[in-house]
Amino acid sequence: MVFRFARSEAGISYSKIAAECDIKPERVGTLARGHGSVTTFEKIAKIADALRIPGDMLGLAPRAWESITQPDCPPVVSAHPLTKSRDGEETVRRREFFKVSAGAGLAVGLPEFSQISTGRRIGRAVPDQLRKRTARLRRLDDVLGGGDTYRVYLGEQLATKRLIRDCGYNEETGLALLSVVAEQAQQAGWAAFDGGNHADARSLYEDSHQAATQAGDAALAGNALAFLSYLKASGDRHAGIEIALAACRTAGPDAPPGVRALLHERLAWAYAVAGQVGATEKALNEAETALNQHDGTPQPDWASWVDRNELQIMTGRCWTELGRPLRAVPVLENALAQYEDTHARDKSLYLSWLADSYMSAGEVEQAASTARRSLELSAGVASVRPRQRIEPTLLQLSSHRELPAVAEVLEMAQV
Repeated sequence: MVFRFARSEAGISYSKIAAECDIKPERVGTLARGHGSVTTFEKIAKIADALRIPGDMLGLAPRAWESITQPDCPPVVSAHPLTKSRDGEETVRRREFFKVSAGAGLAVGLPEFSQISTGRRIGRAVPDQLRKRTARLRRLDDVLGGGDTYRVYLGEQLATKRLIRDCGYNEETGLALLSVVAEQAQQAGWAAFDGGNHADARSLYEDSHQAATQAGDAALAGNALAFLSYLKASGDRHAGIEIALAACRTAGPDAPPGVRALLHERLAWAYAVAGQVGATEKALNEAETALNQHDGTPQPDWASWVDRNELQIMTGRCWTELGRPLRAVPVLENALAQYEDTHARDKSLYLSWLADSYMSAGEVEQAASTARRSLELSAGVASVRPRQRIEPTLLQLSSHRELPAVAEVLEMAQV
């Protein structure tokens, strides 16, 4: 009941509750629906602390946090324009940042990070600190959806832009700050995309490309274009390919191997969406070649998640998109077997491609079982993408309602 109340009345997603309470997101959804119970003292105490439920309401001693005064509002970012904006986009973004969720008082909070102190003139250490902070915050995306993280990431980008505007620094520090703000814009753009806000995502990716180009950070500029390609490919396939090719050219052959692998993955996806089999396979091979060249040299944190398992996931997604289920299914099954359920949003998404391939292969009951698992994992995740991605498979399954496994998943999905 308390989980359902936190979600309906306070707007706190199940994925955020799961992260704070150390419970799998699908388990939170199950408990919220009234199935099962929490029976251990340790878990009850942890839930009470995460949701800030006073101890006397649960028969517990007063909790340690009850004597601590909590801040009334989030950190404030300057309300003055930081840069000249296109069509008021900066104003709109700032307004979005200042929206305080209805559940702020219930407080399943994101990790708190101490503010980086700066004077009127800053040195090279500050951009390095900001980049490390950005890397730590990026880990939130492993367990939370964009609906939970967008305001946090956007606030970080706006705060760094304020430093660029208000502080003094030498040229080297200025370029480093531009590189950081480009990285933060990509992070905020990704969260906007994940939350279904494509207009803000596009604007942030464009800002990132501009800042990375000014900073002379070719790899980061290439990644901004790759994000734009990913956004564009579903609507304009030719443009998606052209932008993805430009991303690879921009980063260049001297980019770190992980970056080249990431950009060629995105190129492969653009080709797959356009139905170009040979070009897709070539781009996937180039991504694999880049990974094979990884000699242990540190990669940019924003590309560090690209590994062989991720490449297998993308390979399976591409073959699914190309209508080749016999090639997609074994690749996806093997990769997903190594994927932790704690990455609920991503695993849910990847399962949707597996369900799609099962359906294409005529394995209706396997498709239903996989779709069910995808729905279980995505329950309460603050991302629009899992449900959007599984919807076509659910519609295909609806013509097989006579099968018990299908009827069960359709009832679960309310289709």
